[in-house]
Amino acid sequence: MRSDGKPIHEIASISGIGFAFIAIVVGAYRSWITAADALERTNQILSSLGKVKRYHGAFPHFVNAETCELIPFAKFDDGGDLVETAFLMQGLICSREFFSGSTPAERKLQTAVDELVQAVEWDWYTKGESGPLWWHWSPRHAWARNLPIQGWNEALSCYVLAAGSWKYGIDPACYHSGWARDGAILNGNEYLGVRLPLGDPFGGPLFLSQYSFCALDPRGLGDGYCSDYWMQIHAHAKINYLHCRSRYKDADGWGLSACDGPRGYLVNSPINDSGVIAPTAALSSIPFLPTEAIEAAHQFLHWRGGRLEGRFGLMDSFKPSTGWVSKTHLAINQGPIVAMIENYRSGLLWDLFMGAPETKSGLKRLGFSSHGQQLMT
Repeated sequence: MRSDGKPIHEIASISGIGFAFIAIVVGAYRSWITAADALERTNQILSSLGKVKRYHGAFPHFVNAETCELIPFAKFDDGGDLVETAFLMQGLICSREFFSGSTPAERKLQTAVDELVQAVEWDWYTKGESGPLWWHWSPRHAWARNLPIQGWNEALSCYVLAAGSWKYGIDPACYHSGWARDGAILNGNEYLGVRLPLGDPFGGPLFLSQYSFCALDPRGLGDGYCSDYWMQIHAHAKINYLHCRSRYKDADGWGLSACDGPRGYLVNSPINDSGVIAPTAALSSIPFLPTEAIEAAHQFLHWRGGRLEGRFGLMDSFKPSTGWVSKTHLAINQGPIVAMIENYRSGLLWDLFMGAPETKSGLKRLGFSSHGQQLMT
């Protein structure tokens, strides 16, 4: 979306739609919209999703918002995108668990969600092997994109949902040898005085620790690689914050992630810092760094007399050194802000998603525990 709320083009991202489902749930919960309006909007979106061509149950990365036809994302990427699909499923499951009543509109929603969730052939995306899930498959190019889904990155929920699928569940070995890379996911080093349990040096862009955990509850969640995922996300955010405090003025706020840039989409992190701050990085860290995130919110709102404000909240990004401000809102950055602020306030989305049968089954099969107790279905 542009700053005035008008569409820039016809493209809709599937993960962005997943975050839209979450935002609608929060809107209904907070009485920003009525439950009836929320249900109507949700069922309209579900009706459109039913028209989208899927690839062994997985949705493509981009679709045309008017025709629901696939828009290729990149070379060899004109088929199923499993990570985009996982973020859509997160939103669908949260919506189904929230609208759990027995009215006709709720039953319609529940049926439509179940059909979409249960149709994803997660096991297809293993290539029939015990290694990683694979990000893309195309009917024209098969596995030519050749990108394994390996951690630490944003896609942990992909493995949880894949393991929890009743019909197309993956073997837990795929998680251990694929996602965790037989232990190579471990880090344990200190950066800027903060110990980082998992992932690459300095943690990478902050969306890696945010997208899945908009729904997955990290509080006391552990497995054989990390005893408490809350500490992983807290450490990642803290490193990002400390780096920004060493480089940017306090009045500029902080936060490095994937976002719009002066010359197009870019990915920022402490080791790849182009000088562009993404407000979503700080604001979506509010459960983990509440003082720093709230301080950043005030800084963003007052930056140069309110230049970051648009119709749908703060603009996607800005470059303090030049005064450049993005003219766009990106769904995959706006959505986590809504989700994480609500999780900070009430834990709503964490409670919904963790209570879903698919989530409980997936976590149990992968050997996760919560507060030291083995998870049970």
